[in-house]
Amino acid sequence: MNGRVIKSTGKWYSVLSLSDTETVIQCQIPGKFRLRELKQTNPIAVGDVVRYRELEDGSGLIEEIDVRKNKISRKATHGRKGEHILVSNVDQAFVVQAVQQPQFRTGFIDRFIISAEAHHIRPLIILNKTDLGTDEDADLVANMLKIYDSLSYEVLLTSIYDEESIAELQDCMKDKTSVFIGPSGTGKTSLLNAVQPGLNRTVSAVSSFSNKGKHTTTFAELIPLHFGGYLADTPGIREFGLVGFDLNEIAGFFPEMRERQQNCRFYNCTHLHEPGCAVMEAFKAGEIAASRYESYINIYESLEDENRSAGSRKRG
Repeated sequence: MNGRVIKSTGKWYSVLSLSDTETVIQCQIPGKFRLRELKQTNPIAVGDVVRYRELEDGSGLIEEIDVRKNKISRKATHGRKGEHILVSNVDQAFVVQAVQQPQFRTGFIDRFIISAEAHHIRPLIILNKTDLGTDEDADLVANMLKIYDSLSYEVLLTSIYDEESIAELQDCMKDKTSVFIGPSGTGKTSLLNAVQPGLNRTVSAVSSFSNKGKHTTTFAELIPLHFGGYLADTPGIREFGLVGFDLNEIAGFFPEMRERQQNCRFYNCTHLHEPGCAVMEAFKAGEIAASRYESYINIYESLEDENRSAGSRKRG
C-alpha cells in the first residue's frame, strides 16, 4: 500500500493512506533504512511518500521510500554528524521570524533561502508579531522589506490579531504543501492556529530571561488545511546550519552577487579579499546590503571551518 508520512515521533511514523485519506496507520521501519542512510539522522522524513504493508497487530512496516521531489534539511545538531531532513516533497517554504520577542535575524533568513533554492523550493519570508513592533522596529522592517523586495523574495507581515494578514497567508498557502521553519518563539504555532481555526495547538510565551522561544512543537507533522493543501509544522530551531554545499557555489545563491561575480578578475574569487572583485566593489558602492554581504561572509567562513576540520580528521 502507498501512503504519505504525516508525523514522525522518532520510532513511529504516522502514514496517511493515499487510497483512503481517512486511514492513518502507525508504522515502523526495518533496520536496513538506518544502515543505508548513515549520512542522515532520520532515514524517513515527514512528507515522504512510502510503500508499506500492514501487520497482524494493525501496525505497519515501511518497505520502500519513493524518490523525494525535494527536501528542506539542515546540519545535524547535538554532536551528531550529517544532515537532518526537516520535511520533504513541499511546494513552498516559509521562514518565520518575529518583529519582537525574539527579534528577527537576517542571517537565519539568508541561510534558509539558500537551502530552499538549492532544492528548487520557493522560499517566502514571514515577519510575524507586527503588533509588538515599536517605531524603531518599523524602520528596521522597512529596510528589510526594501532589501528582500529588490531581490524578488516575497515578505508577508503577519499578526494573529490582524485578520487581513491571516487571510493573505491562507491565500498564499491554498492548495499547496507548505512548511513553517523558524526559531522557537516566533509564533509558528499561533499562526497555524490562526490559519486553521479549531486546531488549538499549545503555544508558549518567550522566556523573559533569554528572550528566546520555548519549544512547543516537539515533532514534525503534516497537517491538512480546511481551505486546501497541507502545512508541515516543525519544531523550533535556533540555528540553521547548511549541509552539502561547496564553498565556490555559495555566491551563486545570492542574486545580487550571481551576475556580478562574472566580472571578478579571478575565476575562483572568494569575494572576501581579492583585488578586482566585482562583488566587493558593488558592496562598497552600496549596491549590496551590508546584512546580506555579512551573511555571505559568515556562511563562507563557517563552511570553510567545517572543511578544514573534516580535512584534519581525515589526516588524523
